[in-house]
Amino acid sequence: MAGRFVRASKYRHVFGRGSKKEQCYDNLRISKNAWDTNLVKANPEYISVNWEASGGGAFAVIPINEKGRLPEQIPLFRGHTAAVLDTDWSPFNDSLIASASDDGKVFVWKVPEGFSLYSDGDEPADVSPSVRLSGHMRKVGHVLFNPAAENILASASGDYTVKLWDVEGGAAKLNLRHNDIVQSLSWSADGSLLVTTSRDKKLRVWDVRQEKPAQEVAGHPGAKNSRAVWMGEHDRIATTGFSRMSDRQLGLWDARAPKEPIGGFQILDSISGVCMPFWDDGTQCLYLAGKGDGNIRYYEYENDKFEYLSEYKSGDPQRGIAFLPKRGINLHDNEVLRCFKTVADSYIEPVSFIVPRRSEMFQSDIYPPTTGLKPGVTALEWLGGKTAPPPKISLESVYEGGAPEEVPSDFKPPAASTSVQSPPPTKTEAPKAEPAPAPVASRGPPPSMKDNKASLADQASKFADNDEESSEDETSSFEEVPKPTERPTATAARQEVKTAGGPLTKEPEKPVPSPALAPAPAVTSPPPAQSTPSAPPASSHPPVTAAGAAAGIKDFLADIKTTLERQNQIMSDQSDQIALLMRDVSTLKTRVGAQNSDREKDERIRQLELELEEARS
Repeated sequence: MAGRFVRASKYRHVFGRGSKKEQCYDNLRISKNAWDTNLVKANPEYISVNWEASGGGAFAVIPINEKGRLPEQIPLFRGHTAAVLDTDWSPFNDSLIASASDDGKVFVWKVPEGFSLYSDGDEPADVSPSVRLSGHMRKVGHVLFNPAAENILASASGDYTVKLWDVEGGAAKLNLRHNDIVQSLSWSADGSLLVTTSRDKKLRVWDVRQEKPAQEVAGHPGAKNSRAVWMGEHDRIATTGFSRMSDRQLGLWDARAPKEPIGGFQILDSISGVCMPFWDDGTQCLYLAGKGDGNIRYYEYENDKFEYLSEYKSGDPQRGIAFLPKRGINLHDNEVLRCFKTVADSYIEPVSFIVPRRSEMFQSDIYPPTTGLKPGVTALEWLGGKTAPPPKISLESVYEGGAPEEVPSDFKPPAASTSVQSPPPTKTEAPKAEPAPAPVASRGPPPSMKDNKASLADQASKFADNDEESSEDETSSFEEVPKPTERPTATAARQEVKTAGGPLTKEPEKPVPSPALAPAPAVTSPPPAQSTPSAPPASSHPPVTAAGAAAGIKDFLADIKTTLERQNQIMSDQSDQIALLMRDVSTLKTRVGAQNSDREKDERIRQLELELEEARS
């Protein structure tokens, strides 16, 4: 019956719509650097893209309205002496952008007023940085502005550190030390916590102003890069990574106690490209875009699970992708999200995600208030310990064409995320303890329908008939309507004799157990008070024993699984140590060989000198 139900959702029919070539941004030279970043970033005014430039690093800024084929020469943002690896727009100033480079520098730029790619001059003038931030010892791979505090910038470097900069002051204020290269980072909604993934396969949640991790756990076990994104105002984190068998995985973590992912890792597919996660706080949806494939799948977060919605499929693979802030989408087309994906390293294609509705009025149920351009705190207040989420604006005021109107900010996670973590036991569900969910072994979107059916079945079981509940709660209900057979009765009788310590004799098979076995229940457990004399306790043992056996088997399998995982971890660590030792051995062999060759050369030279002296004499 559970298969007949369909999960109610406003976003169940959201579809992705690509753009025609004339609506794209064409004639680009997108950077071919292999560093794992998103390549592009966007805000309602501009798009930034890492540029393939000679003579140093550069990136391009494209006004969002200047679509089509761009000029052969456009003004670039030059200043780095090596390739630009990442950029990020300020959430409170659409003209302020930060860049990270292979030269170990972080620059902050100001887009000039009236900036355009089309100019009257023969050669467009490049833009120079406004603020230069130095302090990293190696290349800087990621930059990310704080979403709540103004002018607070995080930068991750190959020197195993994440620095927190006061952009206005031009100095690094905080330093977060890792054990390996940081692969991704994401802020919490109020800007007080930062989650990072690293090449040492650790997931860390940092109390930034204390400069130490509040949580540090093992993340995805695979060797390839993993990503993490904070899920807006929830205390949840979504991660993408790889298994030991190089399958792509999706994980959901509790930021307060991330010992292991909630419900285990979900296997997505076996594609080798890194999966880039993006969280939309308005629709409570997670978007996953793979590097090297053209598909973007999206899930709705509900009841501490990711419910698969649909997938945007395209034959044009993307290397980078950027999602537009909520205040820049088209409200009149019921567009809930828009992204920009790179195609063939030559153009950027906009993709809109739309809720299909016929009404031409503002759809308030799919457009909750969103973050505006006003920060929650200043940089000095944030560094002093103050925390506040940024105020929100009503999208309905933007829909009518007016100025954004500020609405009260309600920074509270939905009740679903907290109630699901520790549900209060009910009378009917108290004796029926549900086992811990096992890791999902589904591959890709199609099997997720089974997950939906299973979740519906679990929810429907709460509303089952009283007869079903009583049959689960009371074993006496099975005793009143039995279907006895002679063989189980005789088996139970012999078992009772064994338990009582009597001799093993063959009892005559009877449909009703002998009264001589009545004292036997005193050895085990007394029968319920409401049991009838016609239902002896011996017949009540099989259901209880079966349930206990099932629970014991589950516990035994869980212990085996834990042991295997521990052994796999030990074997992995040992293999890493063996690899290091082999490398050291090969290095020593090379050095010894070089020394031996030098000795042979010296001896040969001495012999030649002796022969030369003998020849002269």
